[in-house]
Amino acid sequence: MSAWEVYAVKYADRNARTRADSFILDDAHDAPHAMDYFIWVLRQGARVILVDTGYDAVEAAARGRPIRLDPREALKPFDVAPEDVSEIIVTHLHYDHAGGLALFPNAHLHLQEAEMAFATGPCMCCDTLRAPFTGEHVCEAVRRLYAGKLTFHAHDAEIADGVTVHRSGGHSMGLQAVRVRTRAGWMGLASDGAQYYENIWARKRFPIVADQGDMLRGFDRLARLASRPELVVPGHDPLVREVFERAMADHIFRLDIGPVRDIPGLPSGGSRTD
Repeated sequence: MSAWEVYAVKYADRNARTRADSFILDDAHDAPHAMDYFIWVLRQGARVILVDTGYDAVEAAARGRPIRLDPREALKPFDVAPEDVSEIIVTHLHYDHAGGLALFPNAHLHLQEAEMAFATGPCMCCDTLRAPFTGEHVCEAVRRLYAGKLTFHAHDAEIADGVTVHRSGGHSMGLQAVRVRTRAGWMGLASDGAQYYENIWARKRFPIVADQGDMLRGFDRLARLASRPELVVPGHDPLVREVFERAMADHIFRLDIGPVRDIPGLPSGGSRTD
């Protein structure tokens, strides 16, 4: 059973934020709190699986949230052309995770069926729930469905040997995490199941939430996915860049060998080894 290489690829950041933007009822609500935006690359030999796509310059302009690198440019060090990307795990359909689907026209998508139902159903009549979605990105997922390039999953599913997806919900109804077998052990890519280390380990809820109960239960599930606490990787935490080793380029960080520095606030004990 071969291990996978796993990389976090930073393409954007948003630093004019406070802790109130990251945590519900945080005591230091007005303290600065930066956010990074990542795509993840899974690689095993010649096979590459992309986890999420980021968003492009058009979406950046529409939302007033500039990107530092076009996702296609950010992936160049991997020597993978956009049209050659064949598989994408879409953790959920929010703009910053599915906003680049059209950039990878030949990719087959893996999506939770609950996420498509949520993004195309009556909940989108609510301005607050609809805000993180962009209709064109959802339509692109529907186009892939009708082109035979989308597989729906219900809860847990295997994408490849050593790569599985697990629905957690909470932040979005069909949000899914990715579990990957690496040389350091089983790694859990949380995506927005835990935007920051504090979300999962201090059980702090993120303000954009479809179901708070699912979000809290999702923290517990994420903790069980990884062999050890330090192998749960949050989706937007700048700390990822500090505790994992840089690889290939300044915006790419290698995750599968495990962190090279201590992670503040991590619990001890309770890890898994399977």
